[in-house]
Amino acid sequence: MMGASDRSDLHLTGANHTDQSEAASDRSEVREFTPIHARTETFHHPVDPVAYDSVKFIVVRGGSARLFSEFGCKHVNIGDVIVLAANTLCGAEPEDWITTTTLYLDREYVIDQVFWQYAAQFRTRLDASTFLDAHYAEPAQVVRIGEGRAGLLMPWLDELAGLSLESPAPERYYRAQALLFSVLDVVVPNLKTTDARVGATQRTAAFPSHPRHRQFLPLRDEARHAAQLLAADRARPWKVPDLAAEVHLSISQFRRVFVDAFGKSPIAYLAMLRAERMAHLLKVTDSPISVIAASVGWGDPDFAARQFRRGIGVAPSEYRRISRTAPLPTYPE
Repeated sequence: MMGASDRSDLHLTGANHTDQSEAASDRSEVREFTPIHARTETFHHPVDPVAYDSVKFIVVRGGSARLFSEFGCKHVNIGDVIVLAANTLCGAEPEDWITTTTLYLDREYVIDQVFWQYAAQFRTRLDASTFLDAHYAEPAQVVRIGEGRAGLLMPWLDELAGLSLESPAPERYYRAQALLFSVLDVVVPNLKTTDARVGATQRTAAFPSHPRHRQFLPLRDEARHAAQLLAADRARPWKVPDLAAEVHLSISQFRRVFVDAFGKSPIAYLAMLRAERMAHLLKVTDSPISVIAASVGWGDPDFAARQFRRGIGVAPSEYRRISRTAPLPTYPE
């Protein structure tokens, strides 16, 4: 299974991609960074929960699926738009097949748009960032815009996906932005908003939410190196002082550097990596849940179950049952 740090600009990866999709993947991995990227894909096999460093709008164009995320397990079909904060775990089980167009938006770009949207109220971009987290506190939502309004989006999504495949020159940036704004004008008014961060499914210290959807490094090499250490040995009982020592920073400075780069604490980032790995092992092995939990670093099965449900949306036993209802695809190591 791919981790959040394995690929930064690909959507959920199935076992039945066409050569054309694979070629598009190759092109997207070498393209220059752009804050707006779109991909249209069809999936026939279950997709493990995985997180990406971007704000994502996933428009269902056809077919249907069961979706797993912090909102639990929900059925989605044409007329639905899934909205995910950066680094929010999400998996899917197509019901025969599902076709989606996914918009990947760099979080810093999104903050800029919110800043100018409320320019009369905000003094700094930090104000916009704080407002964004508080006003749209749910990290995962399913927005039901209806089949009719979804049909209006299709020409814009098609053109955006075409521009993304071509790695558009800077002079095409305004066209891409105009298309994006047309889509957001339909979707965003339907998003659930909150006045404060309350509730178990809203962003907490359990899972990170801010990393940039970029192919270059975070703001500081120390943050990048710490994230690599966590991903390489997620079962280790990491402590913040240990990580700070590894990257040669004081504890307080390391906390600031990591949060600045990834939006949440190192231990929060580790929790996401563990839940991601646990989901994969539940799907591809018959090991007891307690053994799997221990293998990813959670010695207490009850605590592991709570953390897993918090990130994936269902209990480990339920996820295992659901994931076994379809043939297992083969994923690259």
